[in-house]
Amino acid sequence: MQTKNNNIFYHLVAFLTVAIWGTTFVSTKVLMLNGLSPAQIFTLRFSIAYVLMLAFNHRRLFADSWQDEAKMALLGITGGSLYFCSENEAMNFTTTTNTSLIVCSCPLFATLLVRLVYKDSNRIHIVQLLGSLLAFVGMIIVVLNGRFVLHLSPVGDALAFTACMCWAIYSLLMKSTTGDYSPAFITRKVFFYGVLTILPYYIFIPGFPPLEVFTRPQVFGNLLFLGCLASMICFLTWNWCISKLGTVKATNWVYFNPITTMIFASWVLGEQITPYFLAGAACILIGMYVADKKTKGEQ
Repeated sequence: MQTKNNNIFYHLVAFLTVAIWGTTFVSTKVLMLNGLSPAQIFTLRFSIAYVLMLAFNHRRLFADSWQDEAKMALLGITGGSLYFCSENEAMNFTTTTNTSLIVCSCPLFATLLVRLVYKDSNRIHIVQLLGSLLAFVGMIIVVLNGRFVLHLSPVGDALAFTACMCWAIYSLLMKSTTGDYSPAFITRKVFFYGVLTILPYYIFIPGFPPLEVFTRPQVFGNLLFLGCLASMICFLTWNWCISKLGTVKATNWVYFNPITTMIFASWVLGEQITPYFLAGAACILIGMYVADKKTKGEQ
């Protein structure tokens, strides 16, 4: 009973983490309207998160070996700089719908990568696969929301797929590090290497807007929200959930991201909740439940 209650709690934390990530588009949009680029927003939110994490977790600065330190750098790239840059740049070449569909398919690729790399893991059960596919179909229904028209864009779709694979690889790398290092240490290293590897971007793109922009309450407040809650706390809880639930179970919650985005858009922007959304949400929930029941051996 205690283990079952613990699993429910871990799933609740994963749900809340994804729910918060699903609302960040509003803060990001406000900051972009005030003159900040997606790359600048990423740099600032990860810098804020790193400084805060360093204040609370600074006794250990480096990993045990250079191989592990290199793995931390890869986590910072795949879960930070390359992921955010490719996702945001994708929307300059393709639609938000295409980007969402491709990026939110990462649980399928994460599951396949885990089973491919870790030969000793249990094989994918047919019911688990069907559950993941049902959740994937539900995610497609939610994102399309009755508009079954896709505009193919090789460059944009390739960038979105890069973001998708980045998050899948990030999840795979997390599986191999959570047993040796604490979630707090890993999260801090992700922020550090995320900021460090985004810096070359500014060689080609001009720097930040005037200081006056950052004195605006809407800019200052949204940066704090993205840096403190959506980055520091959410990455910490997400990495902790991966260490407790396992890569496959935790990553399946990414399917839920479009649901929280749509609900928040309905609340803030007045967008309508349609029957397609309800049907897709039901598919996601049922699919996640079925897949979870067949991942008991995966940690």
